[in-house]
Amino acid sequence: MGSAAAYYIAKRGCKVLLLEQFDFLHQQGSSHGETRTIRTTYPEHYYPSMVIESYRLWDEAESEIGFKVLHSTPHFDMGPSENKSLQSVIQSCNHNSIPHTILDPHQVLEQFSGRINLPENWIGLSTQQGGVIKATKAVSMFQTLAIQRGAVLKDNMEVVQIKRDGERDCHHVVVCTSDGSEFMGRKCVVTVGAWMRKVVERVSSIVLPIQPLHTTVCYWKIKEGCEDLFSVEKGFPSFASYAQPYIYGTPSMEFPGLIKIAVHGGEPCDPDKRAWDPLFIGDKRVSSWVEERFGGLVESKGPVIVQTCMYSMTPDGDFVIDFLGGEFGRDVVVAGGFSGHGFKMAPVVGRVLAELVLDGEAQGVELSHFRIGRFEDSPLGNVKEHEDQVYTL
Repeated sequence: MGSAAAYYIAKRGCKVLLLEQFDFLHQQGSSHGETRTIRTTYPEHYYPSMVIESYRLWDEAESEIGFKVLHSTPHFDMGPSENKSLQSVIQSCNHNSIPHTILDPHQVLEQFSGRINLPENWIGLSTQQGGVIKATKAVSMFQTLAIQRGAVLKDNMEVVQIKRDGERDCHHVVVCTSDGSEFMGRKCVVTVGAWMRKVVERVSSIVLPIQPLHTTVCYWKIKEGCEDLFSVEKGFPSFASYAQPYIYGTPSMEFPGLIKIAVHGGEPCDPDKRAWDPLFIGDKRVSSWVEERFGGLVESKGPVIVQTCMYSMTPDGDFVIDFLGGEFGRDVVVAGGFSGHGFKMAPVVGRVLAELVLDGEAQGVELSHFRIGRFEDSPLGNVKEHEDQVYTL
């Protein structure tokens, strides 16, 4: 989000300094790794339009940089027919005029040539608007584009304080780093991922209910002779399963002969003291799901590659995008709590952040869902009519 924001601010002709706590393209946060999914199917009605704009902005950025980071595929959601979240996804598709097809188990078998099997009480939701984003490559793209537009990028610069410059000019914001450096500007955007709660609490009186989670991304071996069946070229979709646990995945792409299948969830952690054990987040239910959904075409004993990552979860699973307020007024904008599903919307979030700091408001996105004050109204944030997913497993 920070790299995208730097690009869109620089694109407006403004001086931009991007500070990174670790090395550029590090693997200690939430934006690294091989792939992320992109889909327009959401239980909440306010995300699909953001995703649709992001498709366009991903395409524009790719055209400018000269290489691809987003590979389009169909997307397939599945789950018990009575599942409230899945039914809300269908309602959201109708509300946002997203072309979709609802399939029974026999139609799913036919559409995917036996590669996906559903129980009799399940349904499928098929859309053409899906895809796979190359994650680290995408971050590199936005950083490169920002540099090309004149932005200055500095890594290994841990921010320890953000304050007003009371002595020289109270209209400026000063950012202090652990090596003693101070940087001054008129506006500041804070996009520090799993460190958001710590940083915001350090610089203001606000305690954001954003919980870092240690999570894992798993790759499973496709049985010999079946590898091609799960490829993008053969039309295999990105997918999500609305049951317990919530499981998602992508076609075989980054590792030959392997398919990404992971659980949406994790264990609470301190981002500065987290365990790096690549523990398999899940249980026998995941192995059973793999065996049953893919008809024995994928080895289900367990994943063969497990990679670590972090979520920054809000109680309602919605983003935080807002002015920090207080002594900073509208000069500091925070964006965090992307809750394991925000990466796909990085371009539109970057565009929104640029408009907030440069214009004082953003066009085209209803930000009331993402305001900080919603947690003062209710500790759980936005009220969701569909059933809550279990994020801590």
